[in-house]
Amino acid sequence: MTGEESPAETSERLAAWLERLGLADQLGAAGLPTLHRDGDGHARWTDPRTGEPLGADQLADLDRLLHAEGDEPEHAVPVPLVQLAQQARVRAELVASPWHDYASLAALRGATLEATRFDVHKAAGAHRLLVVSREQAMVPAFQLDAAGRVRDELAAVLTTLLGAGTDPWRAWAWLTRPAALLGGLVPEQAAADPETTALVRHVAVRLAERATATG
Repeated sequence: MTGEESPAETSERLAAWLERLGLADQLGAAGLPTLHRDGDGHARWTDPRTGEPLGADQLADLDRLLHAEGDEPEHAVPVPLVQLAQQARVRAELVASPWHDYASLAALRGATLEATRFDVHKAAGAHRLLVVSREQAMVPAFQLDAAGRVRDELAAVLTTLLGAGTDPWRAWAWLTRPAALLGGLVPEQAAADPETTALVRHVAVRLAERATATG
C-alpha cells in the first residue's frame, strides 16, 4: 500500500491478508489472479488469462482493486470475495444435506432409472421440482415425501420461486434455512404447518417478484 514497498513485499502482504480473512480460495471464482505458495512458502500470483506470473504493475493494480471498498482503504475488506466465500460455505452445507441422484430417487419411487430421469426433467422444466446441477443432477430431499414425490404443501411455493427464475441454489438455501421474513422460521418446515403455510406462500411471492424485478 506504500510507494516504498517492493513487489515481493506487496505479494506477501496481499497473500497473508487474504489468507487471514479466509478468502484466498475465492480469487479464481471472482475472475481475479490466483494465489498459491511454492515449495519455499513464497506467495505466487498467476494471471487467469495468460497463466503467467503477475508483474509488478499487475500486483499494484490488484492491491488497489482489493482495497477499493470503503472510505479507509487500509482497513478495507474485499466484499465480493466475502460474498463468494459465504456462498461457498452455504453450498457446502447444502451438498452435505440429504439429496438424491437419479438412481437413488428411482429406488425410492420404485421406478426405472429412465422413467425417473424423464420425470425429473419434465417436472424441473415445469418449475414443479427443485433440481440443482453440479457434477450431476441433485434433487434435494427436503421437498419430497416418503414416496419421492413433491410435498403437496411445497408445490405452489416451488412453482412460484422457480417460475420467477430464482436460482435453484438460492431457492434451496432459502427454503431450508431460517428466514428473516418468516421471523426465523425455516420455510420448508413452516409450509407443513397449517397455521403458517399461507405466510410461506406469501413470502415466496414477494421473493419471486423481487427476482423478476432484478432479473
